[in-house]
Amino acid sequence: MATNAFKKIYTHLEAITKATVSLRATGVSNDELATVEGRLAQVVKTRGDLVTLQVFAGTEGIPTNAEVSFHGNPPTLKVSEQLSGRFFNAYGQPIDGGPEVEGELRQVGGPSVNPYKRRQPSELIPTGIAGIDLNNTLVSGQKIPFFADPDQPYNQVMADVALRADVDKIILGGMGLSNDDYLFFRHAFEGAGALDKIVSFVNTTEEPPVERLLIPDMALAAAEYFAVDKNEKVLVLLTDMTLYADALSIVSNRMDQIPSKDSMPGSLYSDLAKIYEKAVQLPDGGSITIIAVTTLNDGDITHAIPDNTGYITEGQLFLRADSDTGKVIVDPFRSLSRLKQLVQGKKTREDHSQVMNAGVRLYADAQNAKTKLENGFDLSDYDLRCLDYAKDYAVELLSIDVNIKIEEMLDTAWRLFAKHFKPEETGIKQVLIDKYWK
Repeated sequence: MATNAFKKIYTHLEAITKATVSLRATGVSNDELATVEGRLAQVVKTRGDLVTLQVFAGTEGIPTNAEVSFHGNPPTLKVSEQLSGRFFNAYGQPIDGGPEVEGELRQVGGPSVNPYKRRQPSELIPTGIAGIDLNNTLVSGQKIPFFADPDQPYNQVMADVALRADVDKIILGGMGLSNDDYLFFRHAFEGAGALDKIVSFVNTTEEPPVERLLIPDMALAAAEYFAVDKNEKVLVLLTDMTLYADALSIVSNRMDQIPSKDSMPGSLYSDLAKIYEKAVQLPDGGSITIIAVTTLNDGDITHAIPDNTGYITEGQLFLRADSDTGKVIVDPFRSLSRLKQLVQGKKTREDHSQVMNAGVRLYADAQNAKTKLENGFDLSDYDLRCLDYAKDYAVELLSIDVNIKIEEMLDTAWRLFAKHFKPEETGIKQVLIDKYWK
């Protein structure tokens, strides 16, 4: 072991796995960054003076006498208005050819906002997607996942939400993006002229999977700067949390930790909660809202990743292909926003909740009619009208292609009700029927 004027340099590794190295060192803290033979690493475990480091680029080729120096601090990000419109890697370094950001150095991955400073969410976040705004309205400060099969166009939906959402800043955290997906996001944001309000942190499939673990912390450090320091309304989009969890699994397995359900680490719940609990509505108007894609394995909602996610978050948005129309829709039966009642009818029109309930109930009646048809039963006139309504409802309101304002969604729903049903068949209050029936 040698020493220079500023830090110790260690040259004896006790163990090397595919993702980690271990050595004896003193004065080292959890999450601290280090350099191992020129590669960036982070402390993931300390036991006495035995320190385990996760090497982001992998340990292949690292000798037992590798030089290890500790930086004395955890990962940091320079924050300022200069973040806007820029693309960064997992370490917060520019990847768009632009200059380094000048600003205040902030630690990433810190604790959530003090519960005493939190306020009940009460601001509507419109996205233009009726399957969200009409049936599963988003509220500022909410945390909600998009559950989707890998073949669904979830990144397209995330880009659409980013470009349509009525917020001050969008922070994109891309984990395991293909190069095509990265370029898609970049071209979508540049083409819409919206770069000035979007900050992107990206890890692609060509980069080490373990680097993905830094992306949410970087994205949320930027989000906290704009929400807490600047009192801005910030929407954080994270994709794909399943690839994030897979990276957690890689590290824990290579540290010989006993896996929990579905080969995931036992710490999965707290690892996910540390991210999602950064969602907050602040008293001065700033807020962080988190929408995160969780891709499903064969639609398995019981897998450890979506299962734990469901405990932590305030609902979920479920994408599926509609076999009758060929459209990708936000499924009204499997989607849920637990905070929608905080804004429906308060920040939206008085008929919102009644129209939402009627629309979904009639769609459910159509599914029952479909089951009867498949089982060879005769269909009533009402059943046939429900089936026709369901196709219109999927195309004009549930489809992710739809981009309209909430008032227009409500008007569209009233038009569909009038086209297919009698007023009394909707179950809507008479006072609202008298006012809005087309």
